[in-house]
Amino acid sequence: MAASVGGKYLALSPHGAEDGFVKVRKRDLEKLTTEVMQLKEFLPRVLNRDLIEMLHKARAAHTVKEQLMQEQEQLTQECQHLQSRLDAVQTECQKEREEKLLLREQLWQSGVELQQQADFCSGLGSAACSLLWSCSSSEQTVTHWLADGKLQPFLVVAAQTLESFVGSLDEDVKSEDLNSQEHQFVLAVAGTITNIAAVTCGRDFLSSSAYVLLDTLMKLLELMKPGVFPKLKVLMLMALYNVSISLKGLKHLTENPGLLPLIWTLLEDGDWEVCLHSLRLLQSVLLEEEVLLLLGSSLLDSDLQARVNRFTCSAQPTLRLAAQQTLEDLESLQQVRKPQQV
Repeated sequence: MAASVGGKYLALSPHGAEDGFVKVRKRDLEKLTTEVMQLKEFLPRVLNRDLIEMLHKARAAHTVKEQLMQEQEQLTQECQHLQSRLDAVQTECQKEREEKLLLREQLWQSGVELQQQADFCSGLGSAACSLLWSCSSSEQTVTHWLADGKLQPFLVVAAQTLESFVGSLDEDVKSEDLNSQEHQFVLAVAGTITNIAAVTCGRDFLSSSAYVLLDTLMKLLELMKPGVFPKLKVLMLMALYNVSISLKGLKHLTENPGLLPLIWTLLEDGDWEVCLHSLRLLQSVLLEEEVLLLLGSSLLDSDLQARVNRFTCSAQPTLRLAAQQTLEDLESLQQVRKPQQV
């Protein structure tokens, strides 16, 4: 077996034993010895503590670098995953946005169609109730309605319609709203009720079977602000006055504790027709002795007489006359209620 040393071949023992002999040239051995001595001399200078520390730091830096590369690879994968999710979410968002725009367009179109239908229904209701209002002026028609049993359902719908209309009024009611189809519709409903109450059979029916409607009329008159829809107020007051002609109807109205406060409030409405029909309703109350016994103390209030007295100087003849008559009735009631002395 042979080995090469310094470019020369050395003869080794056949089995490579440690105690074998090697035949080397003296010059090569000296050269090898010199190189070993040089390594022993210079190696400690090269492999000093700083170099060893630097090697350790280099190995540590290499390890950190590998860890950072692994973390970077992991972060890259996570970023790619998040980017994929972002792309999916953006695609879904765009899809939802397009659907939202489509739904908004459909909603707008539905709103337009609904408004058209509402306008059509309002126009149809206004025209139908105007015809109904005209027909209700005939006593025979009202009698026929009662005979057919169609009046009660109508009164229920009428009460709901009036209540819904008054509940939808804004704080500031524009004058142009007075000519709207909805306003004409509720005027026709109120006018029909007034005409029904003007007929004896209709008045008796309202006095015995339409308490909810009568209470609703008083409640709505209380809710409506001064100067708002005076024609509607007048029609409702006329309906209450017509019902008060019936003793049973008058009894029901006066049993409502809000009747007199309502009349007091309406006397301050500002519209002369509203004030006129409020006075006429008050006159109807003053004509019944049983009612006077129930409300006598309230009717003797000096503030009520003062409010009525103001209308005796009104420029409207009918209002002035009604105020004078009402004031006379109040004064007569006051005379009757005074204690007699012997």
